[in-house]
Amino acid sequence: MDAPRPAPAGDEDLRARLAAGDEQALGEVYDLYAPLVYGLARRVTGDREAAHDVTQEVFAGLWERPLAFDPGRGSLRGWIATLAHRRSVDWVRREARRRRPLPEPAPAAAEGGADEAVLAGELASRMKESLNALPVPMRDALELAYYRGLTYRQVAAALGIPEGTAKSRIRSGLARLGDRLEREGLFP
Repeated sequence: MDAPRPAPAGDEDLRARLAAGDEQALGEVYDLYAPLVYGLARRVTGDREAAHDVTQEVFAGLWERPLAFDPGRGSLRGWIATLAHRRSVDWVRREARRRRPLPEPAPAAAEGGADEAVLAGELASRMKESLNALPVPMRDALELAYYRGLTYRQVAAALGIPEGTAKSRIRSGLARLGDRLEREGLFP
């Protein structure tokens, strides 16, 4: 396998300007590579809105962390295309998880009787509604943690987010879920 070719000299200059906070450099990079990013994202996601979102995420990420690009490892074009592909695949995975129905609640134990079975079913239904009402990032984190049994580290890896963000989404999601269920009188 060939070693990556160093980036063109212009890429190093753009990186330095971006690191210095030069907005014009970001505009130049956007003008050069936005069609590439959008096209790649559109092909991977099959969705125009998602492709726009991915394009914005890629360039926002470059603006926030310009030094993540290493000209010694390859071109800015290749790096941006790789980011676009990763973000697009992440979007597809999130959508697949979001569209996957939640598991149905287990039937109530026979010794509890019909009343308890009805109450358990009602509680499970209200819980499902409350979970589905959460913002998608929180819901995804909670589903992975509680329905799929993943640790916060595994949740972070599955969603492509930092561990602290995964913890925060799980904690915030649980708090919102608890507040809603309390308001509905399901829990004291």
